[in-house]
Amino acid sequence: MAKHNALGNKGEQLAVDFLEKNNYLVLERNWRSGKSEIDIIAQQAHRLIFVEVKTRSSTYFGTPETFVTAKKQAQLVKGAIEFMHKVQHDGAIRFDIIAIVIVKESIEINHIEDAFFPGLE
Repeated sequence: MAKHNALGNKGEQLAVDFLEKNNYLVLERNWRSGKSEIDIIAQQAHRLIFVEVKTRSSTYFGTPETFVTAKKQAQLVKGAIEFMHKVQHDGAIRFDIIAIVIVKESIEINHIEDAFFPGLE
């Protein structure tokens, strides 16, 4: 496995652990539909939360969340719509980013709730 894939997998597991520790119910991991992939789909009360996880080993080129581009946001929205149709969810939703920086033994997790809202960028 490539080093960046291992880092990404570790970050996703850290994000799942973080969410579960904070009373989120994780429904799906790496959910795919067409070209859309959503790292984590969680639920809190009756709200679905679509989470993009970005993990980096340094902030030299910027913080992890800065790599969630407008194109990626559009793909997340498209995937979220497809998932909501699939499970017939017509309630509240939210798009979050979990930005993780792992440097040696140090782990920093930044959970950004309501990171973006479709159509308002």
